[in-house]
Amino acid sequence: MSGAFLAGVVAGYGVAIPVGAIAVLILGLSARTSFRVGAAAALAVATADGLYAAVAALGGASLAGVVAPAAGPLQVVAAVVLLGLAVHGLWRTWAAHRARQAPTQSAGGGLRTPGRAYAAVLGLTLLNPTTVLYFAALVLGRRDTADANGLTAALFVAGVFLASASWQLLIAGGGTIVGRALTGPRGRLVTGLVSSALIAALAVAALLPG
Repeated sequence: MSGAFLAGVVAGYGVAIPVGAIAVLILGLSARTSFRVGAAAALAVATADGLYAAVAALGGASLAGVVAPAAGPLQVVAAVVLLGLAVHGLWRTWAAHRARQAPTQSAGGGLRTPGRAYAAVLGLTLLNPTTVLYFAALVLGRRDTADANGLTAALFVAGVFLASASWQLLIAGGGTIVGRALTGPRGRLVTGLVSSALIAALAVAALLPG
């Protein structure tokens, strides 16, 4: 039983630690708004990872074949959404800088509340089919999770969720520290521009052939 939980922890860190567009988005949200907003986004990522881990643990060998055909279209949709977020964030950052508004009024754009950040980041993370393929491969590669019963699957999912949540919350905390260090209008402008540029670059990279 504990083996399934530890396998989930390892799998959760494995999928969470590589820095991608979502990590950059969480970092930028925390830096430009508050830790509450960044933490909500972080927990949304952990929720998506937990859901995909549950699907993988309960889906069995047929899962990869079902998800794989949709990987291409979903990747395009995710890239388009990321580009939209990058453009919107860039526009709001520049508008706030020109108007000399307080950062809390506009820096987070449409994601400036915890509820909105959670819903948006959850939907965006669920658009990544490679996550479920990753978990499916891990599940099928382990005897204790390949034939998972309800309790074993639950332990595996719990391990994934806790590992993912701890890492994403660490990123959110780092963003908050960056935001406090760059409290002036120029600093907020820099963090907004850098965050938008990184998200746009990662979105473009996702559209390029692997």
